[in-house]
Amino acid sequence: MRSRSGRRAAPAVALALAGAVTAAGLSGCAAEPDPGTVTVLNSATDTAEHEANQDFFDRCAEPLGLRVEQVSVPADQVASKALRMASSDSLTDILELDGSELPQFAETDGLRPIDEVGVDTSGLSDSANALGSHDGVQYGVARSVNSLALVYNTALLAEAGLEPPATWEELETTAAALTQGDTYGMAFSASPNADGVYQFLPFFWSAGGDEARLDDGAGAPALQLWKDLVDDGSASRSVVNWNQQDVNDQFISGRAAMMINGPWQVPVLSAQDDVDWAVASIPVPEAGGDPVPPIGGTVMAVPRNDGDREREENAGRVLTCLNSEENQLAWGERVNNVPTRASAAAAYREQNPELAPFADLVLTARSRTGEVGTRWPVVETALAGAFQSVLTGRQSPDDALGTAQRQATAGE
Repeated sequence: MRSRSGRRAAPAVALALAGAVTAAGLSGCAAEPDPGTVTVLNSATDTAEHEANQDFFDRCAEPLGLRVEQVSVPADQVASKALRMASSDSLTDILELDGSELPQFAETDGLRPIDEVGVDTSGLSDSANALGSHDGVQYGVARSVNSLALVYNTALLAEAGLEPPATWEELETTAAALTQGDTYGMAFSASPNADGVYQFLPFFWSAGGDEARLDDGAGAPALQLWKDLVDDGSASRSVVNWNQQDVNDQFISGRAAMMINGPWQVPVLSAQDDVDWAVASIPVPEAGGDPVPPIGGTVMAVPRNDGDREREENAGRVLTCLNSEENQLAWGERVNNVPTRASAAAAYREQNPELAPFADLVLTARSRTGEVGTRWPVVETALAGAFQSVLTGRQSPDDALGTAQRQATAGE
């Protein structure tokens, strides 16, 4: 899943990290670090991704007389690896986190505000800056971001004489019309984890749902929409088990005419010849409304290294270079993500018109932790329980969100 839908630090890891910071200060260097080397902890374990990162690190570091070394671990191990490194006073100079994890680390006061190491984020989109912020302070910088959109089978819609749906009513009507034989009209992930919640949020937020007040009634229509799609057979009951990759598999096999998914699927979609596809915005409750999807991606932060400000500043220089318009655009093209610098995003949209909806949706996207901060992991679990309960017929939307609110606020 990588950075797509919000992996997070487990609460236990966050608490332990706080203890490690107290004991070790989240120092950003080993006992005798090489002063000319900037180290990075990230999740680029895939060979192609690791090499792509290194190419960009090298193009920025070499003119500065520096070199960059990556320490790459699986995405769900970044937080625990950071904890162990902090405890041994060997944390890297740059820490690349999923945006939803940043508050857990910022709470420890172990990260340097990004402007203190010379990184200017004023030209980045508001949504991208929100991804790297906590309590109004910018700690991380995202060079590219992603979100979700509606991907559809162009041939199936054309044969049915249909346009991509723009509203929820059109979505239900179109999905029903496209459901024939072994093909469902619509596919989405409703798995009881980050993938499912990431896909539910565009509907929940676009309806006016509030993650801090799950039981205020505003988000219930989003649950009802998902339930209606499943109950009338327009979406498979198996959505409760599908992750986002499963959804894409259903689409490219012809078993789904439309799906909710992200730009990380573009390489797979482009490599196959069986399905002609295009991208549209996510349908909204009423015509003219703005979709509000979650913003996803990683942010690069600089751990405090009070004993060696030069290392912090070197990390800042590398980050400034990575986030130039030229480098952001090149990186976005390479990984199918939208650059966060406004000028680079505009160029990306112009050069990739088929992916323009992804670029447009990022402009109205929201950070999952922007309102609830470090409480997001608990809220995420509660939301997952709500749509699982509704889709399996155990609770009504209102009752499920009432239960979710009690779970999310237990112990407060």
